[in-house]
Amino acid sequence: MSLYDYRVSQEIAARDEPFYALLMAVMRKADTDNTAKLKAAWPDVWEELFQRYHAPGGFLEGEAE
Repeated sequence: MSLYDYRVSQEIAARDEPFYALLMAVMRKADTDNTAKLKAAWPDVWEELFQRYHAPGGFLEGEAE
């Protein structure tokens, strides 16, 4: 980690993004070891991200825009 990482984290936090959106973004960016840790900590979030990633437009069955 670095000062740059810290400052970017401040910018991200200031945008007040939803927690689970941030978590899914982190899961997308994580390396192999960190992905395993994130999957273990938040298996339901990982499963939803996986399902939405593989669903057309990210829509799960029964969802509409």
